[in-house]
Amino acid sequence: MSFNARLMAASALALGLTATPVLAQDAKTIRAAEQVRDQALRSNIALDYVTQITTRFGPRPAGSHAEQAAADWAADYMRAHGFQNVRIEQFPLVGWERGEESAELLGARPQKLVAAALGHSIATPANGVEADIVFFDGLDALLAAPVGSLTGKIAVVDGGQMVRMQDGSGYGSLSRIRGLGPTEAAKRGALAFVMRSAGSDEHRMPHTGTTRYVEGKVPLPAFALSAPDADQIARLVKMGEPVRLRLKSTAHTYQTRSQNVIGDIVGATRPDEIIVLGSHMDSWDLGTGAIDDAAGGAITLAAAKLIADQGRPGRTVRVVLYGSEEVAQPTDTGNGGGAYLRNIGAGVGRHVIAGESDFGADRIYALKTPPGAQNTDFARIAARVLRPLGVLPSNEPELHGGVDIGPLAGAGVPVFGLSQDGTRYFDLHHTADDTLDKIDPAQMTQNVAAWAALVRLIADSDVDFRAMRPAAPEAAH
Repeated sequence: MSFNARLMAASALALGLTATPVLAQDAKTIRAAEQVRDQALRSNIALDYVTQITTRFGPRPAGSHAEQAAADWAADYMRAHGFQNVRIEQFPLVGWERGEESAELLGARPQKLVAAALGHSIATPANGVEADIVFFDGLDALLAAPVGSLTGKIAVVDGGQMVRMQDGSGYGSLSRIRGLGPTEAAKRGALAFVMRSAGSDEHRMPHTGTTRYVEGKVPLPAFALSAPDADQIARLVKMGEPVRLRLKSTAHTYQTRSQNVIGDIVGATRPDEIIVLGSHMDSWDLGTGAIDDAAGGAITLAAAKLIADQGRPGRTVRVVLYGSEEVAQPTDTGNGGGAYLRNIGAGVGRHVIAGESDFGADRIYALKTPPGAQNTDFARIAARVLRPLGVLPSNEPELHGGVDIGPLAGAGVPVFGLSQDGTRYFDLHHTADDTLDKIDPAQMTQNVAAWAALVRLIADSDVDFRAMRPAAPEAAH
């Protein structure tokens, strides 16, 4: 369908709506959304931003000098591209540095292994940890082990290879192993914890990621093995061979700060009504954080810039580059999403909706609207505007957003989701392979177009997502 045909169809739809005024989108609003969508396909700044930040600063671990310098640069980038009210809001953080690490099989036929310490895990003694392993085929098997049964041993948990899925749904069970495993192994007396990497690739390249603080501490040195090395250990166990490991790590924590970088495209008619577009600035240290999550910053900045170039929107569009998304903390103060919510205070009531881009740079395939917005006039118009990009409406509502906008969602702010194709995301996630060359410019361009069109539609409309929420069921008497 040609652009003019799409425009005529969308305009006819708008004129025929019979919904109440609070939900109505007029033809001008629809036309602006279509125009910014098509402009995004011709030109946008996303590739420029992601190229510059990954090249200039490389990896940006939370609280590191690189993350702080990248934040300063990003604030200047926002100002140079017309954002207003640009500011950096700092908050305290416990940082973590990897140091040096190694893993090896011992015995008559020793072998080097490829492993990475999990984020915020503690160091081994200077000479390392050397012990026989106890092998578990999942977290449930570890949880079933009696207290004291791992005394003097190294716990190895292999939850199986992650299955590639478009929505990344295979990740949750493996990230649970990473979060809970070290503490549960320590409760049973283990000296260290090792897991199969939470990734879908078969490369000899481990996936790091944070483990969890429990009662203010991470009790054990904890490591992720690359998939081929995890397979090697599993085969040795199956053969009945004894498996003894030596692990070394010099990881340590330190006191530092992180920050959120915030910039606005101020609304022309309703500037106090705020739409938040979120992503995170920090990355893991093994790669350069291109897909996780410089790409998200690039996509949201580019979308907001396109909207501003077209003419000020009705509502304010706010881009937040959050700090410290990747790492766990001993308290709940060291994360960008929580810091943002604390800083806005009662202003949370002026936030009409929020969305997060933190799943790489590949194409958008579905739109999830807040609860109650499905099958409304707004949802039908949004579907019509996004359909030429290959984006279809989802029947499932968006409830939580992501880690960064999760605190806003918890405070009652409606959230939307533009679902990205994550089929290859967990091949790269948290590895040394997360680099600029993995970004597909054409897919990222489609991604920007979807964000720009949807956000323009919301910004220029009177849609009230809070009013659409289904009433809570009354408690039984």
